[in-house]
Amino acid sequence: MKIKLLLVTLFCSVIGFAQSINDYKAVIVPLKYDFIKTENQYRLATITKSNLTKAGFQAFYANEEIPAEFSDRCQLLYIDVKKDNGFLVTKLFIEFKDCYGKVVYTSEVGKSKEKDYEAAYRESLNMAFISVTALHYKYSGKTVLPTGNRVGTGAMNPAAVAVMTPATTAAVVTPATTVATPVADVSDPNLLYAQPTENGYQLIDKTPKVVMKLLKTSRPDSFIAIKDGVQGTLNAKDNQWFFEYYQNDKLVSEKVVVKF
Repeated sequence: MKIKLLLVTLFCSVIGFAQSINDYKAVIVPLKYDFIKTENQYRLATITKSNLTKAGFQAFYANEEIPAEFSDRCQLLYIDVKKDNGFLVTKLFIEFKDCYGKVVYTSEVGKSKEKDYEAAYRESLNMAFISVTALHYKYSGKTVLPTGNRVGTGAMNPAAVAVMTPATTAAVVTPATTVATPVADVSDPNLLYAQPTENGYQLIDKTPKVVMKLLKTSRPDSFIAIKDGVQGTLNAKDNQWFFEYYQNDKLVSEKVVVKF
């Protein structure tokens, strides 16, 4: 009985993940993963995008200019490939994250006993994608609400927060503070692309090279920013982003063009 209950629970979990995956329009593929040294080493980015396409996803490289219909970053998923520890065995698994860096789906672990790194990574990554392909992805056309506006399996109105008290069944609605995100000029040669990380974002150029790292704060229009060992803040002002820091006791403000 316990085994049957466990299987039912696992099955429901898979269905839940599949449904949430279907709510995203496309997937952004980075050119470098943490466990490799260079961009597209062993052609892992190429293999990732190829497998995503075979599984029915629309996929774009992180440094690729994507169509305007995909400009809302929270309607996209961000894929990452992780390496698991294994003795004489190469183990890779895949994570799909939303625009806030929250994991939406984690694949099964792909394994390989090949001794050659390229062959081992290729085999284990392809094996990990078997569980992704089994999701039978198909875009649902639904609008994805930001992670912070979800409660349980339902979603709250992103423009309001309902507060309930024991003395009444009526809801008191408090308007939420909204901040307009600066619109990036995609034709700017200095344009940087934001990739979600566990605590914020990393900004990459077209090389791609990590130019700046951002850490989230309590404000959506302000980040703790680190560039070339200099720590400051990235703030939204007048529909633009500015990297601000102190140099020789003087405040320096540099304009930064970012596409989130």
